[in-house]
Amino acid sequence: MDEEDIFEESMIMDTEDASALEDMKEDTYSDPLAGTVVGLVQKHYKKASDARETEETRWIQAYRNYRGLYGPDVQFTSTEKSQVFVKVTKTKVLAAYGQIIEVLFGNNKFPITVDPTILPEGVAEAVHFESNEEIKKARPPSAEESKLLPGETMPELKERLAGLTEKLEPVIDQLEEGVGTTPTQITFHPAMVSAKKMEKKIHDQLEESNANKQLRVTAFECALFGTGVMKGPFAIDKEYPNWSDTGEYSPVIKTIPQTSSVSLWNFYPDPDAANMDEAEYVVERHKMSRSQMRGLKKRPFFRANAIDSAIESGESYVKEWWEQAMEDDAQESKAERFEVLEFWGSVDTEVLEGHDVDVPSELSDMDQVSVNIWVCNGKVLRLVMNPFTPSIIPYYAVPYEVTPYSLFGVGIAENMDDTQTLMNGFMRMAVDNAALSGNMLIEVDETNLVPGQDLSVYPGKVFRRQGGAPGQAIFGTKFPNVSNENMQMFDKARVLADESTGFPSFAHGQTGVSGVGRTASGISMLMSAANGSIRNVVKNVDDYLLAPLAKAFFNFNMQFDYDEEIKGDLEVKARGTESLMANEVRSQRLMQFLGVVQNPVLAPFAKMDYIVREIAKSMDLDPDKLVNNMADAAVQAEVLKKFKAENPPPAPPPQAGPPQAGGPQKPPAGAQVQDTQGSGGGTIGTGSVPQPGEQGFSGNTGQGPIQ
Repeated sequence: MDEEDIFEESMIMDTEDASALEDMKEDTYSDPLAGTVVGLVQKHYKKASDARETEETRWIQAYRNYRGLYGPDVQFTSTEKSQVFVKVTKTKVLAAYGQIIEVLFGNNKFPITVDPTILPEGVAEAVHFESNEEIKKARPPSAEESKLLPGETMPELKERLAGLTEKLEPVIDQLEEGVGTTPTQITFHPAMVSAKKMEKKIHDQLEESNANKQLRVTAFECALFGTGVMKGPFAIDKEYPNWSDTGEYSPVIKTIPQTSSVSLWNFYPDPDAANMDEAEYVVERHKMSRSQMRGLKKRPFFRANAIDSAIESGESYVKEWWEQAMEDDAQESKAERFEVLEFWGSVDTEVLEGHDVDVPSELSDMDQVSVNIWVCNGKVLRLVMNPFTPSIIPYYAVPYEVTPYSLFGVGIAENMDDTQTLMNGFMRMAVDNAALSGNMLIEVDETNLVPGQDLSVYPGKVFRRQGGAPGQAIFGTKFPNVSNENMQMFDKARVLADESTGFPSFAHGQTGVSGVGRTASGISMLMSAANGSIRNVVKNVDDYLLAPLAKAFFNFNMQFDYDEEIKGDLEVKARGTESLMANEVRSQRLMQFLGVVQNPVLAPFAKMDYIVREIAKSMDLDPDKLVNNMADAAVQAEVLKKFKAENPPPAPPPQAGPPQAGGPQKPPAGAQVQDTQGSGGGTIGTGSVPQPGEQGFSGNTGQGPIQ
């Protein structure tokens, strides 16, 4: 499916006008109507840029604390010799980032799932048929049982059954809606089949677009700066290497939806919005080279002549103040790049007049329409209708810690900014004091020395003294060492950093923990508190990023994918918080529950396939590769049953002698007879020792019965 085919209904440029633009022979392309659109984008960009200046200051401070750099506002006195920077912020940020990634990718999959809705519409939740013909004949079917859905035709049924059509072809006329009520009634779940097909489709698309890597980049900026941003899905043409039988390279071009991370520094949202649901527009700032600009011509609906004209106008990228602040070396403010602004949002319908945009008739009467605009050097590179139905701004901003009434969140670095300053100050004082106390202070009486001598002191130094002058000429003074007091204050500041960030120091490798952290129960309490802190963060990732991104992929497939087997009344869910519980704890609880449902009374109520899959997940194993579905499990059970029937276990060896009446006899006094009776009643060395769960098993190791 071509990308142009995907978007032709939503993003339309008039074919004749587009051809006219391509055929223009003028050296310089000019669009007299571009000024209105460019001015509109520039206006929104400036408004968003001015509104986030305070946020940029916070981000720069967070970046410096992470890198261990002092800003120009930090002034050292003449007495301060040490300028050490303790990078505790970096340690905390990496610890938080590591925990987020561990939770999100604990199962080695993108943490989203697709399930049927509670009451699926358009797709049957369950259908069944009677497999025992004798039972079915004994119970004459009613007129209602012979029907499927009211007004449903056979093609509609096949569409609803999705991938089960071929399997159910022999019994297609026997299907009845609902779940079977007898053991002989086989039940199928078409809605679940569609959901799993859609889920696999989305996971495959995310894998194709390298979404795992993009999510990790977003999670890092979220932990450091307090906000992470992703965008998508956008249809792109991806090239797959392929060689013919003759060795000729013939790549395969495949159109796939792509998602990518967006640097927080290039993200300019609506300043009046507290979250992305309220945002009226978003502007993304791109820094492009000449080759990247020319590459835009290959993408659909970009105006080639406008791009050429923008390139001829020369490089236009000017570095912002924060870009210069983050550079290690001072450079020129202007780079050899082009500044391209990408706008997503609503504009007045009248603005589109004369810009080769075909507004659908159902939207022509509306005051505003959603569009996508690219501008550079005063030229409109792209102007199309928003391709998504329903219209969305395809950006997803997740806060690390939600800030009331602001779209941008608070990260680890900002939370411990003050404590980082304290730790730096106390450490500098400790180092300066150690340098003073570790060296002798020298006092020299020059009246007792011959003038003109070098007064530097080193081992073996000889000073010439004036004859006859009384008194000692050189004195040594020891400066007191108070660095221990400074380090105590440093440790207190570190504790404050633990409390302000929610990450205990021992969780990222600090040794020598005192107090409650020295006991196993204390460590367990502290780790639980740390998990509680990360739980809120992962919940934000689920709500602000994963859920809307997964929904966007779902809508993309529902709108542009023509595979009917994946469609239905389905629901996408983010599953990041499911991995918050430690795997060991989850595995233990699952095994306990599995033991409970072994009771024959409770066994029919347990979803054994789900339990086994969750046990595999808790062990960091892929359940799709290890666990059979119910149908395969039934086949496997029959195979094992047949194998056991054909290969019975060997019979136990006979006893050495006939049993004595009245039970086991005691050996005669003084007889040296080896005791072969274990506490569990088995015979040592005969292979008949009872196993756990068998009658008589005591759980000890042959040391006698437990008193």
